[in-house]
Amino acid sequence: MSLASPATISLGKGYFSAQKLRHHCPVVCNGLKLIPNIQFSKQTNKFSTRSSCFKTPVSCSLADPETLTTVQNTIAKQLSIDVSSVTPETKFADLGADSLDTIVMALEEQFGVSVGEGGAENIATVQDAADLIEKVKAA
Repeated sequence: MSLASPATISLGKGYFSAQKLRHHCPVVCNGLKLIPNIQFSKQTNKFSTRSSCFKTPVSCSLADPETLTTVQNTIAKQLSIDVSSVTPETKFADLGADSLDTIVMALEEQFGVSVGEGGAENIATVQDAADLIEKVKAA
C-alpha cells in the first residue's frame, strides 16, 4: 500500500471512499488510521521522469587517449593477441595473462618509467594500467 498523493491512497483494488471503508474496517485499516474525506483510488502505473537513454557512463581515468592506445598496443604485443580484443575495460585475467610482471616491465620500458615495488598490485584492467602509467609519468 502506498500513498498516491496527499488526498488519495492506492489500494490497487479499485475506488473506495473512507465512508464506505469505515463500515467494513475498524478505525485502523491495514495499519493506516482512517481519516474522513480521504478518497482511496486504484494505483496507476507511474513512470519516472528520468529516462534511461540519458544514462552516460562516466570515466574517472587519468590516462589520456594516446597513453591508453600505447598501453593497449603494448599489451597486445606482449600477449601476442589482436589489439582489438584489448579494450580499456578488459581484465588481464580475461586476456589470459598469467602474470602482470612481464606486462608491467614492457610498459615501464615503453614509457621510460618505473612503477616500483607493489605498484601494479591494484591493476585489474587495461584502463587501470594506463592510469598507473599516467600517474607515474606525472609524479
